Amino acid sequence: MKHVSKMIAVIGMAAALSGCKEGKGDFRYTVDQFADLKVMRYKVPGWEELTLGQKEYAYHLAEAAKYGRDILWDQNCKENLRIRHAVEAVLENYSGDRACPEFKDFEVYSKRLFFSNGMHHHYAEDKFFPECPREYFEGLLEAVGKADKDLVEIIYNPDIYPQRRFNGSTGDIVKQSAVNFYEGVSRDEVEAYYAGIMDPDDPEPVSYGLNTKVVKGEFFFQYACAAAVVKGEDGVIRELPWKVGGIYGPAIEKICGELALARECAENDIQKRALGLLIEYYNTGDLRKWDEFNIEWVKDTIGTVDFINGFIEDYNDPLGRKASWEGYVNIKDMEASRRTEILSENAQWFEDHSPVDPRFRKETVKGVSAKVINAVCLAGDSYPSTPIGINLPNADWIRKEHGSKSVTIANITDTYDFSAQEMPTSTLKEFAWSEEEIALEKQWGSIADNIHTDLHECLGHASGQLLPGVSGTALGEYASALEEARADLFGLYYVADPKMVELGIIPNMEVYKAGYSDYIRNGLMVQFTRVELGRPNTEAHMQNRKLIAEWCYEKGAADGVIVRRERDGKTYFTVEDYEALRGLFAELLAEIQRIKSEGDYEAGKALVETYAVHIDPALHKEVKERYEALDLKPYGGFINPEIRPVRRGGKVVDYEMVYGDDYLGQMLEYGRKYGTL
Repeated sequence: MKHVSKMIAVIGMAAALSGCKEGKGDFRYTVDQFADLKVMRYKVPGWEELTLGQKEYAYHLAEAAKYGRDILWDQNCKENLRIRHAVEAVLENYSGDRACPEFKDFEVYSKRLFFSNGMHHHYAEDKFFPECPREYFEGLLEAVGKADKDLVEIIYNPDIYPQRRFNGSTGDIVKQSAVNFYEGVSRDEVEAYYAGIMDPDDPEPVSYGLNTKVVKGEFFFQYACAAAVVKGEDGVIRELPWKVGGIYGPAIEKICGELALARECAENDIQKRALGLLIEYYNTGDLRKWDEFNIEWVKDTIGTVDFINGFIEDYNDPLGRKASWEGYVNIKDMEASRRTEILSENAQWFEDHSPVDPRFRKETVKGVSAKVINAVCLAGDSYPSTPIGINLPNADWIRKEHGSKSVTIANITDTYDFSAQEMPTSTLKEFAWSEEEIALEKQWGSIADNIHTDLHECLGHASGQLLPGVSGTALGEYASALEEARADLFGLYYVADPKMVELGIIPNMEVYKAGYSDYIRNGLMVQFTRVELGRPNTEAHMQNRKLIAEWCYEKGAADGVIVRRERDGKTYFTVEDYEALRGLFAELLAEIQRIKSEGDYEAGKALVETYAVHIDPALHKEVKERYEALDLKPYGGFINPEIRPVRRGGKVVDYEMVYGDDYLGQMLEYGRKYGTL
């Protein structure tokens, strides 16, 4: 999912959290800004300390990750690659006036397209449009020999593919979503199909449908660059696998080639076995092999270099079943990992003291592996926009029987901080009620955020258990928001526990107060800077935060736990009783864990629809106006550094890390080098 017994001196732990970051120096982190987006570049601390073999391993893993780029574009909408190829042709070949306002508008559209891996906003999921006139866009395509009026109609018509993942309250969420996971089928047909093949009593259930497209009837499908065409039978529903020889075959062949090279220089035998299983899975499409790979991958807790590669997260699927392609390469931050190792070693204590019904706790927490990492390469669903923490694998039975890996991504969070320091204004000063609140956030906010992320990823996602016979997909389209809320609440509850000071994780009990104030301020107000006026709140992580903040605001209203204030025509929310708020977090955590453990779809739906979706229009308008006056961008993403082989005498003697600053250049280079579909 995307978010220790040894005693360590509090002062040393605080230094590890906030005082050991590599400074900015002359390195500028922000490289581009446009529309509602900011693009940054990140450093990779620890790269020079790797051995040549470790660098080579990371290099091939990064190449494998980049070769999956086209897969995600096609998954997001079947017209995305066609649009991207046309846009790339203009950017690389147009010889007309590039300084005119119309071409500048075209460039902005191109940058937005690349950022979102398609024509739908990466977060809000609504279709966005070029600001240059339609006739001008058509002229650009004609000028480079790519005239295509049908394509321009797709780009400009608001009624064609209006949402990547349909979020309306009425209608068929499968048929009305632009994602390329289904064709010719309805929601009812898909759910009936999987109900017919799933075995609810299987103690090791397969993640049915994770790596397939579901189609029906007279259907022709060309496997990307391959020549095979499949014709379906009338009324027959079937799955087409994403594998070598199947959909995305050419891209997956490239991925497997680089994974095989990585396997030759892996750090240990566990990594070699895991890579072998992953390659076998890609060749067969067999989800049992995917499970075997994840079980082996979880075992590798000693390697310095690690990776993610595959069809993993199901946030983009309206039914929460199909997985988007994702790649990630990272190296362990040895110093910062001390705090996550403490949490990992004490995982059983946290599980035993969780405020949920004992029936829903794990009797024995197995294999919770936690570390702090530095990203080396982002790819697929993690590029350019990336999470700051990850906990995998997602299969509940694997978590229960074999454990999970949890990571907090240090150099990404550091980059956000350093980039914010480059800006002349801040949301904190605008939306915080008092100077005391601002001072508390500045002193402890960064530590609180890091610890909450650690708890969310290391322990939150790994906590709890399903009751026998409950399916992991029982919560349907509400599963993602509820799962993120569950993990967030786990972190919010425990960041305020005295055990955190006892373990040396936080220096004092002021830290959690900064975290609580920031969470409520963001959940009730600040995050809505990302949502267009008049639109609902639809992204799973934003729904999670709104659900928690709104529920606690309502339930604590009579006791004044959270207070809404006004000053000079501006609205503020302040936490007045931190202990009572912690009690509300515990109450909501217990309920959401019950919902997940019992598979209570209706209760989960009621929570999300009541508290997570609808935004007060007057407050929304105010927040947008206040934020726009700050001239900041609400969304951030990244370009990757380049790992460049250094050759002497025909041999590779090193791999250097090169930090570029050309966002559009990297996007075009990736299209030339890694385009396979």
